[in-house]
Amino acid sequence: MIHIKTHFKRTNYHFLGKKIMTVDVVIVESPAKAKTINKYLGPNYIVFPSLGHVRDLIAKKDSVLPDEDFAMKWSLQKHSAKYLSNISKAIKTSKTLILATDPDREGEAISWHIFNILKQKNLLTDKSIQRIVFNSITPEAIQNAIANPRDLNLNLVNAYLTRRALDYLFGFHLSPILWRKIPGTRSAGRVQSVALRLICNQETKIESFTPTPYWSIAANLRTSAHDSLTAHLIKFQGKKINQFDIKTATYAEQIRFMLEQADFKVESLEKKLIQRHPPPPFITSTLQQKAFSEFGFSASQTMQIAQKLYEGIRIGKEVTGLITYMRTDSLQMTSEAIQSARTVIENLFGKNYIPSKPHLYSKKTKNAQEAHEAIRPTDFKQSPEKIEHFLNTEQKYLYEIIWKRALCSQMQVATIQKTIIEIQAQNQEMIATLKATGSQILSKGFLVSYKKIENNTSLPEITKNDPLHSEKIILSQKMTDPPIRYSEATLIRKLEKLGIGRPSTYASILSILHKREYITIKKQMLIPQSKGRILIAFLENFFNPYIRYDFTAHLEEQLDLISNGTIQWKNVLYDFWKEFSLSIETIHKLSITNILNVLNDILAPIIFQNNDNQIDPRSCPICQDGQLSLKFGRYGPFIGCSQYPQCKYTRALKEDQNPTKGTVILLGQDPITREDITIQSGKFGSYIQRGNSKNMKRSSIPKEWSSTEIDIKQALALLSLPRKIGIHPITGKYILANIGRYGPYINHNNHYRNLENIDEVFTISKNQAVTRLNEKEESQENTKTLIILGEHPLGEEIKVKNGRYGPYIQWKKIHVTLSKKKECTLEEAIALIQEKINKSN
Repeated sequence: MIHIKTHFKRTNYHFLGKKIMTVDVVIVESPAKAKTINKYLGPNYIVFPSLGHVRDLIAKKDSVLPDEDFAMKWSLQKHSAKYLSNISKAIKTSKTLILATDPDREGEAISWHIFNILKQKNLLTDKSIQRIVFNSITPEAIQNAIANPRDLNLNLVNAYLTRRALDYLFGFHLSPILWRKIPGTRSAGRVQSVALRLICNQETKIESFTPTPYWSIAANLRTSAHDSLTAHLIKFQGKKINQFDIKTATYAEQIRFMLEQADFKVESLEKKLIQRHPPPPFITSTLQQKAFSEFGFSASQTMQIAQKLYEGIRIGKEVTGLITYMRTDSLQMTSEAIQSARTVIENLFGKNYIPSKPHLYSKKTKNAQEAHEAIRPTDFKQSPEKIEHFLNTEQKYLYEIIWKRALCSQMQVATIQKTIIEIQAQNQEMIATLKATGSQILSKGFLVSYKKIENNTSLPEITKNDPLHSEKIILSQKMTDPPIRYSEATLIRKLEKLGIGRPSTYASILSILHKREYITIKKQMLIPQSKGRILIAFLENFFNPYIRYDFTAHLEEQLDLISNGTIQWKNVLYDFWKEFSLSIETIHKLSITNILNVLNDILAPIIFQNNDNQIDPRSCPICQDGQLSLKFGRYGPFIGCSQYPQCKYTRALKEDQNPTKGTVILLGQDPITREDITIQSGKFGSYIQRGNSKNMKRSSIPKEWSSTEIDIKQALALLSLPRKIGIHPITGKYILANIGRYGPYINHNNHYRNLENIDEVFTISKNQAVTRLNEKEESQENTKTLIILGEHPLGEEIKVKNGRYGPYIQWKKIHVTLSKKKECTLEEAIALIQEKINKSN
């Protein structure tokens, strides 16, 4: 351990040319945090940012050496030189170095790296080294941390070193195999590959799903007092009826016929009190899930907003941190925070809403570390309404749910009376049982803080053996639902449940998968791409032990045990490397042909689907002689003919997928030029191409059209653009219809009008076009609108407008200049708007 030394008497030194009193040097991670904390500590301290990690493993082979007791080779991050230089100069005139990086494993590692760099420079002789941690950035929290320093926690550092070494050994030894055996795949990550496997396996379940019918049966009944209720069938002839048990229309009709002739009476009535407990305060994963479901924030977006709330917002004249540290898996709050919450609850709602004892929560998720506090406000008295004028929209939304959730966690439970009525239906010897349920809120408890409270579902007052009259038997046919793709929120929930990943890694896992083009995100759902599916098929067959969910969770558990000092970190590395290195050697010896044969068989149900028009789904549809097979190009996998180069047929991995970069889909031939008409995919998306010579012509496929559904007729129509609609009766010049980067339009003599949809480009008549050109826009503002991209997640449309200096994005009162050559999607526009908001803040 690194021991803390006593403080030294302050003397005067020269620093950066100025005579100053010695100050304690404090290291934090971000400039914003440094600025705020420097104000809290005063002139006796100088606070420097490290800007995150200052060192990382060299991105080359042999940066981790198993044969040399897992020695590691580090290199300085490019951004670190300037900050380390300033720190080095300052420490020369100081007697104390205070390491105040984040209170987690990564924060401990940053402090350890800085300590070692300064030690190697011989700058720490006779210096006092102190490690302080705090969960919130407030004057009280900082002063308390300064008063209670500790040693560097080498157990946490060892856990960091183990994780970093594991990730390096997995990635740097597996990636070269991927480059040689599966060209187009960039790399594989120890944890990211497991997350990708979840996404791919879910997609396979969806593709293999076959909907099956089932029936549900209910009865609309009436009491003697003419009150109505609805009851659902739960038992027939003594057999319990579950949701999917009635699978045929014949069986359903048999039950309905019996019920229509049956006598109904109340068989039993039960009333019981249920206590509904408030949810615990947020941890990282639940905050990400809630922000996604409520506001559509991505995991990384949520963490960026939370980081700003943690580091500090200017409230009036002071900058203060509004929430505690946001990377945590602990549900605990300090006793002081709990008491503060109880005081605010009493002031807002009254004493009846405070429980006699505080609610205490513990984490049930596998491998939870319980290291820090839950995410909560630093001051419960700072209600969202009180500080909303100091926050931007996203900050306000996130702070509000954090404040409300933490406050609710210490409120009284809600008491609900649940009523269950079982009803017997008898028709001669046949008996069925139906059930009706109702609930009534007796005391709202924490629910009072929510704007929407679930409605009571009261049942009429009846007693046992009361007769009931049947008004209608309702028979409903339904179909089983396919599995649902993961969203960011549900994937994080699944990873957490499996014990995979940590609070600091969830956002980066998703961003890496998306960046490597292994997945795409459509309508907030995670969809595996062909590269990702091929990668997982390869890993499942050749490296299966290392992407099993239990294996990855076990490694996470071992990292936690290292953090606690329970096991030795290098033993974990030895055990991993012993088996993994053998797997690497084995796969090195396999040829690409052997691997392709295996992948063709594994992926056959997906990439070679049976077609009514051909007996063998792998038979080439063009030459008839070749066999279709998985192939790898520069931009990823595709399907090609085994008779290449005689047969050049290719298609995307799946028939219903867009073509991948570098592949060609033949639609037919131009009836005039006899040139091939193909669908291809490039840097900016899919396009139609006629011919392959210098005179070839290309046309982008409109976003409204699916490249999997385009036929030769539509392709020729696109290639014929711009379409000459007719000659204008006044000017004698042609009116043209075309599709531009901002959608369909007509053009006459450099006067433009937007069209409603793509179809109008090919159908609008000359008279309609002249009328449209003569129409005056409602206002000068509307004449500038080029296209409406869609609605922002926080409401209101995002528009692309043409201003004096070119196109720009407008949302509310925010304007963002847009490059004239740049295409802009809704997602890109949202990102540009957020970037401008961040800069303005």
